[in-house]
Amino acid sequence: MSDSNSSVPTLVPREGWHVMHLFYQVEHSQWALLDDEDRRQAKTRLTELVQEIRSTEDTHLLIFAVATPKADLGFMMLTPDLQVANAFEKRLTLSLGPDILTPVYSYLSQTESSEYTTTSEQYAEETLKGEKGLKPDSPEFAAAMKEFEERMAHYLKHRLYPVLPDWPAICFYPMSKRRSGEDNWYSLPFEKRKQLMGGHARTGRAYSGRILQLITGSTGLDEHEWGVTLLAKDTIDIKQIVYEMRFDEVSARYGEFGDFYIGMQLPLAELFKRLCL
Repeated sequence: MSDSNSSVPTLVPREGWHVMHLFYQVEHSQWALLDDEDRRQAKTRLTELVQEIRSTEDTHLLIFAVATPKADLGFMMLTPDLQVANAFEKRLTLSLGPDILTPVYSYLSQTESSEYTTTSEQYAEETLKGEKGLKPDSPEFAAAMKEFEERMAHYLKHRLYPVLPDWPAICFYPMSKRRSGEDNWYSLPFEKRKQLMGGHARTGRAYSGRILQLITGSTGLDEHEWGVTLLAKDTIDIKQIVYEMRFDEVSARYGEFGDFYIGMQLPLAELFKRLCL
């Protein structure tokens, strides 16, 4: 789908993509009213829509069965233009026919970089010169700076323009930072917040290769401030990383969390079977 010939203005952020998490209940009482041909056409319609979305430039779509009765079916869609995301979302809702998919939860956010990311200047001053005692004109200093800048470019690209793997387990939950009394995250000095987030990040890095984490910003866009998506090959890794991070002060003292949704990425043919469609 393209808006190139449309008079509707695009809504593309200066950096990053829009992200929609969509959760639906399947209304089997309505599905039972359809005959075999109507059901076949409905599944073909959704299949073709999924192919259209995934063939759209810079657009990604994850599809998963939700593990509990909170929902049956989930989508995670990433695309630059909010107009395109909104149009696809409406079509997904109606893809199996009127009254078949009932939205039960949704979340809108954007990919974003972190304000606490170490800059090249900070790395040079604090780490290379301060901690390691390297001189700016030394080959070791130049090599370390080159490695850091390449690593940070890769990190920033993943944060803003991610390509998510087809790992089977997916977890989504929204969160905010507490703003009450002595536990007001936003009243802390920047350096204190950066220090706390640094410890949080070290915990996350220990799960590299087992957990792929994408944090998307939703301040002003939805009811919480961030959406957290975790992809894994084993649900125990999701359980462990969330548990371990609860002991970080940034979560233990300042974190507030919404509901957790656990799903399993599946090919569409298997998903239809799983949903008893």
